[in-house]
Amino acid sequence: MSPTLLQQADALHPALSDPKNVQSTYTDPLSEVQALSGVDAAFDGSTPVIDMDGLLGPQRSEFIKQIGHACEKNGFFAVRNHGIPEMKISNMLDTARDFFHLPEEERLKFRSSDPDSLIRLVTGFQDKTRNIFVSRQSLKFHCHPVEDFKSHWPSTPPSFREKVGEYCASVRKVEVAILEAISESLGLERDYIDKLLKGHYVSINYYPACQESELDVTHGVRTHTDPTIITILMQDDVPGLQVINDDKWIDVNPIPDAVVVHVGDMLQALSNCRYKSLLHQAIVNCERERVSIASYCYPSDDSAIGPAKKLIDDDHPAIYKDFTYKEFHESMWRVKCSTAKRLDLFKAESD
Repeated sequence: MSPTLLQQADALHPALSDPKNVQSTYTDPLSEVQALSGVDAAFDGSTPVIDMDGLLGPQRSEFIKQIGHACEKNGFFAVRNHGIPEMKISNMLDTARDFFHLPEEERLKFRSSDPDSLIRLVTGFQDKTRNIFVSRQSLKFHCHPVEDFKSHWPSTPPSFREKVGEYCASVRKVEVAILEAISESLGLERDYIDKLLKGHYVSINYYPACQESELDVTHGVRTHTDPTIITILMQDDVPGLQVINDDKWIDVNPIPDAVVVHVGDMLQALSNCRYKSLLHQAIVNCERERVSIASYCYPSDDSAIGPAKKLIDDDHPAIYKDFTYKEFHESMWRVKCSTAKRLDLFKAESD
């Protein structure tokens, strides 16, 4: 049997079992894995679609079961009837486009190389190792509570703070409700993950249309996982998101009035690898620009991020030792790995 994509990545990856062996930089192994041929569209069949109305009715237990199945089998799912008003979504996407259509000098006021900055603009860049251009531009900022951070946000376009604030407040409520359901799906107390939460971080992503002659050497975002508990993604109507499922790439095309939720590195650790962080990427096209809004749920710096004790027994030994999110965050930037392999630094010692 030929090796899977993840097995190929493991074979190319330097040992991460001991922090002393970690170099400050290295080439991400997944960037060296040959691209898989063939991409499946995932609009009707491959994307689990969950109706969030189930949270409030007598079928809550069925909703919880669906969430758990999607997290374990797919690593992602779409949510309908999430409660974010359509107008707030439309305003958010319009405001995002307006910001990235501003003159360059206005946008570049927010450019920063400091990953801990309260707000920073990340621009496209040339990957000289692979001879490709990564085209995504992102405005990343903290947003919970909204009133604590909105003064740092752009004042141009004039509606930015109002429209973005309304969306962020709404998506935060969805985030908490989904995390409660995920906790229950693991057999944990409803507020188990909620107790770990620190804040809410948003990335407004803009993918310019690409010249057809440059499609082969232009990526939206390279393969990665998110260092989050979960990520909630709102897409406009332009396809671009791809995920690895059953060791093949599938397109996760926009579903009207739905958000996409996917598992992050921290949930992989908390669930003792029952729910695995989702490998995903974004592609560009030569016809239309694309906008997406990623909402990141992450723990407080001092939160313990080992496997939940209820999930550990003789048949399911702990895969990871306890560590704090601060320790993980610091190692992430030192190791410069873009996938959940960065969790290998915190694997439990074998007897």
